[in-house]
Formats: sequence, C-alpha cells, structure tokens
Amino acid sequence: MITRFFNTAKPIHFVIISAFTLIVFVLNSLANIEPGYKGNLIFTEIGKYMIVLSSIFVFDFLVRKNKLSKRNGYEILIFSLLLAILPITMTISKILVANFFVLLALRRIISLRSNLSIKKKLFDAAFWIAIASIFYFWAVLFFILIIVALILYSISDFKNWIIPFMAILVVVLVSISYSLIVQDSFNGWSNYIDEASSNFTNFNDNSIIFSISVLAILSFWALIIYVLNLKKRQKAYRPSNILVLTAFLIGVSIIVVSPNKNGSEFLFMFPALAIIISNYLEVIKERWIAEIYVWTLILTPVIALML
Repeated sequence: MITRFFNTAKPIHFVIISAFTLIVFVLNSLANIEPGYKGNLIFTEIGKYMIVLSSIFVFDFLVRKNKLSKRNGYEILIFSLLLAILPITMTISKILVANFFVLLALRRIISLRSNLSIKKKLFDAAFWIAIASIFYFWAVLFFILIIVALILYSISDFKNWIIPFMAILVVVLVSISYSLIVQDSFNGWSNYIDEASSNFTNFNDNSIIFSISVLAILSFWALIIYVLNLKKRQKAYRPSNILVLTAFLIGVSIIVVSPNKNGSEFLFMFPALAIIISNYLEVIKERWIAEIYVWTLILTPVIALML
C-alpha cells in the first residue's frame, strides 16, 4: 500500500519522488517539443528540472522544520502528484523560479513562530516575495501573508511592520539601478505590472478540465477537514496552520487574476494544498479511503492523457 509505505519518513522517499518527477518532466518535455528545436534547449530543461527538485527539497524542509505535518512522506508525495496532474506547472521558467522564491519566503514567515530573529526573517520573507514578483508579478500577493503573520504572532513593534516595506524598497531600487546601468533605460512600471484577467478560455481543453475538476473535488473535501481540525491543533502551532490556509487562498487568488491562464499558475497553490491534503491523509482512520484518495491522484494524469 502506498500510504503505508509513505507513512514513515524515509530517505528512499526522496529517491522515488525525484525519479517520479523526472519521468513526468521528461515525458511532458518530449510531448511539447516543437519542430526545429535547438539542442542547447536541453540545458534549459535541465535547469527547469533542477528548480523543480530544489523546490521539493525546500518544501519538505519547510514542512518538517515547522511541524506542519507528522513525520511522514505524504507532503512530498502529494506535491509531486499535483505536479503530475498539471505538468504544465513545470514548463514555465518564470513561474518555476517565482514559486521557488515564494517557498523561501514561506519558510521564513512560518518560522516567525519561534519568536527568534524576527527582523531578519521579516526582511528575508519580503525580499524573496519581491524577487518572486519580478519573475511573476502576481506573486506579490503573498506579501499579504506577512501582514497576516504579524497579526497572528502578535508582533506589534512598529519597527517590525516597517521592515517588510524596506525590503521591497531595496529590491525596487536594485531593479531600477540594474535597468539604468545594464540596459541604459528604464521603462517604468508598465512592463512590470501585469493586468488581471477573467478569461478562462485556455482551460477549454478536455484533459485540463478533467484534471482541474478532480483536483477541485479532492481539494474541497480535504480543505473542509483541515478547517474543522484547526481548533484541535496545539495552540502554539495553530497560527502556522492558519498561515497555510491563507497561502492556499492566495494561490487560488493568483489563479483567478492571472493574465495568461494555462494551468501553470496552479503551482503557487500546490505547496499549501499538499500540506492540507497530507494532514487529511493523517487523520483518516479507514486506511482504504486514504489509499483510494492517493490512487485517484495517481490515475488522474494517466486518464487525462487519454482525453
């Protein structure tokens, strides 16, 4: 049984997940090769996969360090399966890089629970989010997570509230300096800010519709259980779980406002969703239900390929 195998954290899990994501990544890359592609593109694809792999490692560290789930391999299993359901999330370089920086920011935000090095963590979190927004503008919405963290962790010192904005200012000044020195021009913010869009016509594909539908159904049930169990969490860890829920809602918001909706924007929702689903699998008493749940996630991309 898959759930039993991943029920206890083991080093072999990383090997299996790495191999699995590599297979999915290669198959997806081969399926999207255009006629007349150049051989040097292989280095670009290797770079993309390394970002995917690095994101999985950072995500696992984030979960374990902040005890967002029990000591098992569910979170990286679910995260890799979510990538397989919508493999387009591994094809857009800018989104991959932006999500990687968002993960670095999440690690610093949630670790505010320890009440140590608060100023440094706030600066780092805002800095990484600002960098992420350079690659994908709407990643800037994760700045809301910093504000929520300040409230949840009762960080009332006025200086601490100023620090995140100072970090953003640093990134802005460096970006402007780079444009003026290297490119010898500055085109203002028009090329930086993406307009919101409500056009979902790119989702009019049978495989994407099927994948998103299954994902929505499974996610909805896991989300309900996650919310209902919030009060049962230890008081010290409850804010962290609320932050995960907030990150999930921000990810959904990015999907809604994304200007070019092709499925790749779902990547911003996957880390929080993987944690939510992992927690759901941990509380299911009937293991056969958990097994069916995981197998549904496994078979969804296979069925989607046939549509």
